[in-house]
Amino acid sequence: MKNLRVVVITGMSGSGKSNALRALEDIGFFCVDNLPVVLLPKFLEIRSRAQDFSHVALVMDLREQGFLEKYERVFARLRERGYKIEILFLDAGDDILLHRFSETRRAHPLSMKGSVMAGINLEREKLLPLKQMADRVIDTTSCNVHQLKETVQRYFLSSGAEVKKLLVIQVTSFGYRFGVPPDADLVLDVRFLANPFFVENLRQYDGHHAGVRDYVMAAKESKVFLRKIYGLMEFLLPLYEKEGKARLNVALGCTGGRHRSVVMANQLGGYFSDKDYVVNVSHRDIGKS
Repeated sequence: MKNLRVVVITGMSGSGKSNALRALEDIGFFCVDNLPVVLLPKFLEIRSRAQDFSHVALVMDLREQGFLEKYERVFARLRERGYKIEILFLDAGDDILLHRFSETRRAHPLSMKGSVMAGINLEREKLLPLKQMADRVIDTTSCNVHQLKETVQRYFLSSGAEVKKLLVIQVTSFGYRFGVPPDADLVLDVRFLANPFFVENLRQYDGHHAGVRDYVMAAKESKVFLRKIYGLMEFLLPLYEKEGKARLNVALGCTGGRHRSVVMANQLGGYFSDKDYVVNVSHRDIGKS
């Protein structure tokens, strides 16, 4: 229980709380939106028993009636019981909030007779004590979605969140005769490599077999290809992470998806794993030919 990190995201309506929650989800937080504050103790008790997450994030705000009357008492009791409660408060200028509500055409939760500005003023007044007790306040006035995500992730990664790198990588081998995976971000064609299919004592095996792997990797072209791909990835991955990309799908294809692409997908997956990325390697067509 004492090792469970709890981040409560709150703040002004329209300030970007949902985007902040998604940013934390992308770096491994278990996330819940709009949980009633009275249910927080029971929720944390369940999560503590499960022990499958060491950090959770929850959005709590004025959408819940009674939140303002109950949050201080609930948070204090949880801290007394040893929970680490951190409050992240998001704010923005009145003009920006008004513009965001105008763009989305959503009603402000405290708007009076349709007046969004009156709702903003009332909410700011009601949330002032919560803002003053917050551990971290982020002003999103000049932030776009990507900048907010980077700001939130940089803060929580640098302050002790036990998570891996931001990018989750899917590596897939496939056969061109069965079509290119439609969700691939990067497609690498390895049909230029020598094909074990034409080696009689290797044809029956797939790319997991040591003989097939050694045959493919013995070629100079294989080593040069991997070296250049590793260099490309070293260049691309930090840029993808900086842009806020959460998932990268890399597909490697040969003719049937059984030999060359399997070997190369395994090699590339091992490279990503050694770099501490969350990586999943799958072989879509390995049993089709």
